[in-house]
Amino acid sequence: MTSRGHVTALLERAAQGDADASAELIGAVYADLRRQASALMRQEKAGHTLQPTVLVHDAFMQLIGHERMSWQGRAHFFAVAATVMRRILVDHARKRNAARRGGGAPRLSLEDGLGLSTTNETDVLELHDALNRLETLDARQAEVVALRFFGGLTVPEVAAILGVSTRTVEGDWAMARAWLLREMTAA
Repeated sequence: MTSRGHVTALLERAAQGDADASAELIGAVYADLRRQASALMRQEKAGHTLQPTVLVHDAFMQLIGHERMSWQGRAHFFAVAATVMRRILVDHARKRNAARRGGGAPRLSLEDGLGLSTTNETDVLELHDALNRLETLDARQAEVVALRFFGGLTVPEVAAILGVSTRTVEGDWAMARAWLLREMTAA
């Protein structure tokens, strides 16, 4: 992990247009972003065509494309990175589905991240749709899932980003996992 203060300072300088800070930022956050991407890709079905390095590169290009983004620190950056990586995976799945006319979407194993059955593999599009439905019921729970599952953030990190207690995040995480289990196994 990189120093929180160092990354925050780089984000502030990069947001002000400092090209040197943007270049240094890549080096400071790359290992953490690569770890996030690798964790997501390990959950993909074998033969997935998107590589962690490509996922990190695409996410980083989108993240620094937010020139007017007012970064609130390292945790905020990684929370947005989680959202961007989720969008990239969903877009990739949609493209593969379109190319195959509906079949062969990449699948994520939710065993580790969401505590679903060890035999349950879930289509990334199905998870995305379920999270969208959960968001209409409880936006914070959906955000907790996105940050924990796609972002690989810890409970304390999620609590800091959302401005709630760790106990609240743990409760939201438990409720969201139960709701998603019910929602996704009912199909």
